[in-house]
Amino acid sequence: MTARKITIELNGEPFAIDAGVRLSDLIERLQLRPSRIAVEVNRSVVPKAQYSSVSLKQSDKVEIVNFVGGG
Repeated sequence: MTARKITIELNGEPFAIDAGVRLSDLIERLQLRPSRIAVEVNRSVVPKAQYSSVSLKQSDKVEIVNFVGGG
């Protein structure tokens, strides 16, 4: 049985994921380091401590900002 797919908006673009995926799963799938990002879901900032407790739903709008050091 295949997992049901939903579509979220990720940084302004449609993005298909399995239904029931948690924010922490998405971050891992994108190979991002949680310590180097900030995340909003539906225009609300999500604290890092809550990444594993937030389940993504159809049409959620997710914005991820990846901090890059430089000099």
